[in-house]
Amino acid sequence: MRLPLILLLATTAAAQAPLKLNQIQVIGTHNSYHAGIAPNESKIWQAKYADAYKGLDYQHKPLPDQFDAGVRQIELDVYADTKGGLYAHPSGPTMTAAAHLPADPEFDPNGIMAKPGFKVMHVQDVDYRSTCQPFTACLEQVRQWSHAHPRHVPIFILVETKQGKPRGELKLTEPETFTSATFDALDAEIRSVFPASELITPDDVRGKHKTLNEAVLAGGWPALASARGKVVFLMDQHPVTPVYLEGHPSLRGRVIFTNSDPGQPDAAFLERNEGPASEIEALVKQGYLIRARTDADTKQARTNDTALRDAMMSSGAQLLSTDYPANEPARWPGNFSVALPNHAVARCNPINAPKDCESSLEADPKN
Repeated sequence: MRLPLILLLATTAAAQAPLKLNQIQVIGTHNSYHAGIAPNESKIWQAKYADAYKGLDYQHKPLPDQFDAGVRQIELDVYADTKGGLYAHPSGPTMTAAAHLPADPEFDPNGIMAKPGFKVMHVQDVDYRSTCQPFTACLEQVRQWSHAHPRHVPIFILVETKQGKPRGELKLTEPETFTSATFDALDAEIRSVFPASELITPDDVRGKHKTLNEAVLAGGWPALASARGKVVFLMDQHPVTPVYLEGHPSLRGRVIFTNSDPGQPDAAFLERNEGPASEIEALVKQGYLIRARTDADTKQARTNDTALRDAMMSSGAQLLSTDYPANEPARWPGNFSVALPNHAVARCNPINAPKDCESSLEADPKN
């Protein structure tokens, strides 16, 4: 009688295992702050660089509106501006005046760009208007919405660090290089807005394991129930990973999960923006958190091509990033958009969710 009893207890425990953070799927937005290029500047760029402009021809609603509509992953592109003023005078207004076009609305009426601190924009001088500025103000919007919806599915914040010498014929402002000290300052800005109790950090996931990767492969992501109301920061680019890791092996003491390689000590989050779906599925089964894109550069939206979208949704990638969430469909024929079934905020991951996931997901409010 003892063996069947042990098996019964084991089965019951397995059935009651909590739904983990990496066992759901949510919709995210790409360049979530993107306000679009001002009308008269748009005329200039379209005339000079028609093909390149197509990839910039989209915009998003303010972050709180996106959260209200169910988005749970956003992306913020950040530029270091240690002394302030580096991006205070973009070339767009000067070009507009030179072309004898009416001036567009002032992009920085409060002089925020003259102050030190990380700035949020897509392309300096060209595509620089944001629905929130600076970086800390964007984070404050996230926190205010979070406090108003304390049981929300965790919000994932993808951070892309913009740097590198500009190439091509345009003479753009050269961004600051991100060093280990720059990343220290970035972490400090995040912690100035979010206290530790509202963050899920690499240290939280690692626990007592030797490395973050070891913890993730052992199922170390927190339960969704305990993660509700919190935020998770993720690094977009892969090349900056070694710099962010300097002095922080396995991301000890850091805020942001790096975009790493499977098996590396810091590996927990990976980007597989265009798949392939088979690789994503295998990585999801191992325990990794994956971000994939369902569309890019307005290409799929212009032709209502849903092949990539559908493949990424089926792959199990937990974070599905789009320029066209359900409340912001594309304006071209077909009105391309991306949404989970029944416009849910989150759904059971099609690859790694437990069989009783539906009841686990519904145990708490879905906001």
